[in-house]
Amino acid sequence: MARASSSSVARYEQRILDYEAARETRRPRPAPRTPARRPVAARRSPRYRLRRIVALTLAILMVVSLTSFAAAMSAPSNTPFGVRAVEWLRGNGAAGLVSEVENVYYSLHAPSAGGPPLKWLPTVGTATRTPVASYAPPPIPPVISPPLPGEGDWRGAGPAVAGASPVLVSTFRPDPNYPQMVAGVAWIDHARTSMALYPGLDEPPGDGNQLAEVPPALRSRLLATFNSGFKLEDTGGAGFFADRHLYAPLREGLATVVGYADGSVDVRSWTGGPDPGRGVVFARQNLPLIVSGGQLNPQLSNDSLWGATLGNAVRVWRSGVGVDAHGNLIYAAADIQTAQSLAEILRHAGAIRAMELDINYEWTTFNFFGAWEAGDPAKLLPDMNRPATRYLTPDDRDFFAVYARTGG
Repeated sequence: MARASSSSVARYEQRILDYEAARETRRPRPAPRTPARRPVAARRSPRYRLRRIVALTLAILMVVSLTSFAAAMSAPSNTPFGVRAVEWLRGNGAAGLVSEVENVYYSLHAPSAGGPPLKWLPTVGTATRTPVASYAPPPIPPVISPPLPGEGDWRGAGPAVAGASPVLVSTFRPDPNYPQMVAGVAWIDHARTSMALYPGLDEPPGDGNQLAEVPPALRSRLLATFNSGFKLEDTGGAGFFADRHLYAPLREGLATVVGYADGSVDVRSWTGGPDPGRGVVFARQNLPLIVSGGQLNPQLSNDSLWGATLGNAVRVWRSGVGVDAHGNLIYAAADIQTAQSLAEILRHAGAIRAMELDINYEWTTFNFFGAWEAGDPAKLLPDMNRPATRYLTPDDRDFFAVYARTGG
């Protein structure tokens, strides 16, 4: 084969070079690299980052609060939604705000003194009793003259035990400055009754397994039920003992409803240490005594002692319980009361020692039963907010129940 000439080889090599150059011209060139930019977050100011952290924290707190509120509102309860919502606020950091709002509300709606006198009192009880017991209380002396028909007279409030009703009820007008105000009082014979203290669904805080109602098996001899004291968190460390369980240690110097194994009940200032000890079946504390030795507590003017939310001077529904000189129990309740006026009602009705129980219309309850098996329920005062069957179904708050010692 003839060898290619040098000129032919040169032309061939040139075409290859031209082809490679054309390919290089058609190939897209990469974009020029730009210097890396710092992340936007890194260029934000510390104030911007702080705002982001605060906003995120508030969002988390809002979610947690809404979750807590929804759980509280959906839990089993017999309390109206509005009241539960206020109680949730009070227990979740807004107690001071709620108290301020309540004080403003009650100040704006404070009752006026004076006004026309009543012409009659609400009828309570069954009939004027003819007791056959060893002791029965004398009529409550009138405060306003002339007395209304039946004012201060005791009437039977249920089935007879040993020949007479062991629970008597009465009404009277306790304050001449408020002639339309009526107090309801109940007298409970310690010799023919026994009492029990029952935890509620929410108060005192427990394991959630509380029965929170009068046990059905005991309703055959039920005579009465009534409200207990403040929530423990509002009492500054009050104790609670029931059903052999110490929910909160007892505190020295606080007024205490004490039930003993022999069936007797007392209201006294506690001196027995944090544990109730043997022989005590229940103990419920709530603030200091308002009546002691037949005299009003001189500290009744100390606002901080008589209610974490409303103090001593705001006129609202209030209730209290005491004992007379014979060891019988006296319960009293009325609207537009201060701590001092409540103490005066209890002392006037015969209490030598007494303590404040719960306050406000949502919580003040005394019901009695005109027939065995919790039949014919009635309220001590018709204006009491809750139904006469309260405590026959699970209730949010703890309460007391009064039973006949015998079948009657």
